[in-house]
Amino acid sequence: MTNKPSTPEPEVLAPPQCWEFLRGVSVGRLAVWVEDHPDIFPINYKVDHGTLVFRTGEGTKLHSALGETPVALEADGVNPDTGVAWSVVVKGQAVAIKLTQEVLDTVGLLLFPWQAGRKDHFIRIVPTSITGRRFTVTPPLTWWSPLDDATRAGLE
Repeated sequence: MTNKPSTPEPEVLAPPQCWEFLRGVSVGRLAVWVEDHPDIFPINYKVDHGTLVFRTGEGTKLHSALGETPVALEADGVNPDTGVAWSVVVKGQAVAIKLTQEVLDTVGLLLFPWQAGRKDHFIRIVPTSITGRRFTVTPPLTWWSPLDDATRAGLE
């Protein structure tokens, strides 16, 4: 018999719920493959008809995102009043938006980069999968591992 508290299972989110959460925030982390290693970049994005759009300038992020290797974007949030958190991951291919009409359409998204500098490239992530989960944040004093026993004993 153990004293381990029960851990509630995270709720798996359906794709429409995932899109709803993605629309509610504007910052995520873009994971790309750079030469021989993964890298992660913070980006601000907008949801656009079942895709994600972001702007960027020349550099590693742009060239890695547009390579043959798919990308992933992760966004998350927490409601401080309820302690309920969520996390959504979108995987897919990033493609440059080049047609004049498509670029004009993205301007209507009011996608303004947070960081100064030229951000002339509009990139669309076309998802091949979207997954998410929602869970209650566990208070630190209820976390349980053998290492925590020593910490907990020091607090008592």
